Amino acid sequence: MNDQHVKQLVQEVEARQEELLSLLKNLISFPTVSPPARNTNEVQNFVKEYLKNLGFQTDQWEVYPGDSNVVGTLKGTASDNYQSLIINGHIDVAEVGDEKEWETPPFQAVIREQNIYGRGTADMKGGIASTLYAIKLLKDMGFSLRGDLQFQSVIGEEAGEAGTLACVERGYQADFAVVVDTSDLHIQGQGGVITGWITIEGQKTFHDGLRRQLIHAGGGIHGASAIEKMMKVTAGLQELERHWAVTKSYPGFPPGTNTINPAVIEGGRHAAFIADRCALWITVHFYPNEDYEQVIQEIERHIAAVAAADPWLRDNPPTFIWGGKSMIVDRGEIFPSLEIQADHPGTRALAHSFEWAISQKPAIGMSTTVTDAGWLGRADIPTVIFGPGKLEDAHAVNEKVEIKQLLDFAKTMAVFIAEWCNTRKEGK
Repeated sequence: MNDQHVKQLVQEVEARQEELLSLLKNLISFPTVSPPARNTNEVQNFVKEYLKNLGFQTDQWEVYPGDSNVVGTLKGTASDNYQSLIINGHIDVAEVGDEKEWETPPFQAVIREQNIYGRGTADMKGGIASTLYAIKLLKDMGFSLRGDLQFQSVIGEEAGEAGTLACVERGYQADFAVVVDTSDLHIQGQGGVITGWITIEGQKTFHDGLRRQLIHAGGGIHGASAIEKMMKVTAGLQELERHWAVTKSYPGFPPGTNTINPAVIEGGRHAAFIADRCALWITVHFYPNEDYEQVIQEIERHIAAVAAADPWLRDNPPTFIWGGKSMIVDRGEIFPSLEIQADHPGTRALAHSFEWAISQKPAIGMSTTVTDAGWLGRADIPTVIFGPGKLEDAHAVNEKVEIKQLLDFAKTMAVFIAEWCNTRKEGK
């Protein structure tokens, strides 16, 4: 690609911007709220037809009933020798809340003061629409790709249902991936999140009237309240959290970002019984250079030491259930972390395309939230997060995205796709 091609693409993005806005309005009109979810098949049919009209081979399958992934693949003219690319985005959107608080209907996109408003504009149908628009412009302008281009429209990100993981499990791979989620046009990696349940359960159930014999000298009953014993576990988690804050850090994150939040506690059966069971739901944030399996081991080892120091917990040790594929079905989720590979040829090509297309240098750093990008990185696909929209607008009442940012993103992606998918693989 040369400067003249870039200039032509940039001019075409500006000249035909009504096509982009019309496409985004169309996507916003589908109320794909998650939870409750199970409502994306209709919009995914629309995306599939859009991709087919661009010459993509398409694959659509239900991850959950009513919620399907769509993957489109545009085969390159010399796939074995040129770089391949995954572009990934989630089609579900956050809950709306009280629609009376919205100035305009959340699923009727409205343009006002250089912004477009509607649920999903920033998070993240704006990224999906702009990418599809960029691909269409490349096709209309006669650009051919030697490497494979893959577009993944996935479900479930808002409820931890890992539609992207389903793509990985189905065998989809590439030399590089861009997750076009909300990043304010920054090129980013991310930390990770995992939820877990810690459960304490006694072997016997005791009447409330026997409490004196459990807690006083000479009572003779080796029993305990599971709720009270969970207090020791919670204190142990706080101790570990403080230790992490002192001993761990990562560039781009404030100290102590790696937290252990005791989010929900459930215990006991009735006021007339000693609580024989208690479960604690925790949310754990960890750094990009950590894997969730490593973090799990650290927590379990620490809590095992806490239990070993307690006479009752030694005989009734806590049990653990980690993660899950759905906050709706499993009451658990995993978002793997993602270290950004700033020197990877794909990252460098994306940064160069950004500078080429809009005459600015991109910011490269870390996201303070989590996305599906970690699943691609964990599958050994070099991946970055790069998309339009500001984090403060995502999930907000009157969600919006700047039209200029949508256009700048579309320009960058058009240049990057043409550049990367026409780059020879190393050694080829």
